[in-house]
Amino acid sequence: MYRTHTCGELNESNIGQKVILAGWIQTIRDKGFVTWIDLRDRYGITQLVFDEQRTDKDLIEKARKLGREYVIQVSGTVIERSSKNPNISTGSIEILVEKLSILNESLVPPFTIEDDTDGGEEIRMKYRYLDIRRNPVKDKLIFRSKVAQLVRNYLSGKGFIEVETPVLIKSTPEGARDFVVPSRINPGQFYALPQSPQTFKQLLMVAGLDKYFQLVKCFRDEDLRADRQPEFTQIDCEMSFVEQEDVLNTFEGLTKHLLKELKGISFDKFPRMTYAEAMRRYGNDKPDVRFGMEFIELNEELQNNGFKVFDEAELVVGINVEKCASYTRKQLDELTDWVKRPQIGASGLVYIRYNEDGSIKSSVDKFYSEDQLKIVINRANAQPGDLLLLLSGSTKKVRPQLSALRMELAERLGLRNPDEYAPLWVVDFPLLEWDEDENRYLAMHHPFTSPKPEDISILDTKPGEVRANAYDLVLNGNEIGGGSVRIYNKELQGKMLSLLGFTEEDAEAQFGFLMNAFKFGAPPHAGIAFGFDRLVAILGGQEVIRDYIAFPKNNSGRDVMIDAPSYIYKEQLKELNIEIIKD
Repeated sequence: MYRTHTCGELNESNIGQKVILAGWIQTIRDKGFVTWIDLRDRYGITQLVFDEQRTDKDLIEKARKLGREYVIQVSGTVIERSSKNPNISTGSIEILVEKLSILNESLVPPFTIEDDTDGGEEIRMKYRYLDIRRNPVKDKLIFRSKVAQLVRNYLSGKGFIEVETPVLIKSTPEGARDFVVPSRINPGQFYALPQSPQTFKQLLMVAGLDKYFQLVKCFRDEDLRADRQPEFTQIDCEMSFVEQEDVLNTFEGLTKHLLKELKGISFDKFPRMTYAEAMRRYGNDKPDVRFGMEFIELNEELQNNGFKVFDEAELVVGINVEKCASYTRKQLDELTDWVKRPQIGASGLVYIRYNEDGSIKSSVDKFYSEDQLKIVINRANAQPGDLLLLLSGSTKKVRPQLSALRMELAERLGLRNPDEYAPLWVVDFPLLEWDEDENRYLAMHHPFTSPKPEDISILDTKPGEVRANAYDLVLNGNEIGGGSVRIYNKELQGKMLSLLGFTEEDAEAQFGFLMNAFKFGAPPHAGIAFGFDRLVAILGGQEVIRDYIAFPKNNSGRDVMIDAPSYIYKEQLKELNIEIIKD
């Protein structure tokens, strides 16, 4: 027996008991006449004591030769601790050690394994197995496990069946780039890793399983950022004989359950907002509604007055930043530089200060009188001390630019409280979006999304105005889930693929298996997928998903711990009939 107890469970009720513990050495403190060791495992820390008056001399010498992160086993008696530590569960006791075994020695770690470590991100990712020993990372993985268990229990209790779908599948041209896997026994042919199990979950509905779910790995070969990884986990779900309202109610219920169990927060019905309204009020389709700064459209108030930048713009739009009229010229110049960065792409920034004394100062004073600016102030419902920030340009560009500025200011002003939760359904997305580079329509979600029944009549004549039976669940400015009612009619699915530029031959080659399945009595069905990594991070009070993944990749898509991706042997390439051509 390596241990009778863990390092996190002993307390005053165990005083006098003989116990065996095993774990890693966190710290060693040698005071000459007494040596203390903090022993750590997944469950906590227990203090060990080696006392000259009560401990064998050889055992004390052995303890003094130990190092950090040594794996040891000790036997001893639980005694009351004279100097108690209220910050840990075992802080009222310690172990008077009677026997010590070294199970494994350790090199000096490349960074301190403490909650506040001295290790940078790159070195911690290289030694991720050491980083996970730290409480902040370990606790996040335990939290992730708890969320997964709650999800499984909830959906299973609602009659969903967990089904695994294939990882080696057929490559499809829609969406992000596929990761591809060469087939040795089918020379020149490739599998793809699934971006999602979309077609398989629809086939499961054709198969009659009625309610399906899966916590599933998905893969996308796309550029990375803080909240993206090349491999990620989805809560993937599909239901038969349902309409949009059924899906929203079911997964609103799941989200409420998670918020109640994990955060102790109860919600009534989640608010809903159309895509068009979200874009008009916030400039994006996943608005953070925990704070204001809603868009104010100002074409009527500010155009046709001789200021060319506004007069020639499709849209003049602003936000009211409360109590920020005191911003200095330096601060305003810095914000202007921020929006002019290539990532944002604005040409400039106009401000209107509504000072505490009621006076108005603007960067466009020479084009507008104070009375004209007062009209803008009133339109924005601004109060003395507020600051208006304005952008102008094409609607398609200026809305996301102002949205980015809104979010940046919210971060700077501390308006995005991670302990506050604001869920929101965004509905009625466009079915299609026009791609100017490819000169064709693309699916806003994916090619299997159903148009709203009342819009099917204009699918041929006004495809850009057709709304989708699609919905996203937004939490704190992040899309945590998205789905749609599916097309289950072969003719409508064929028309949709045709609108997306597929010939009949292309459609058959890519999706023939699904189209054929629809010939055999496909039920009406709909579904949703949650980004599990992102959901867990937000429920944990963060937005960066990396620490909630056991072995993440860096921003270049590399696993620096195992050094992947890597080159493979020539013999392997030969078996796969692959030749590497270097420029």
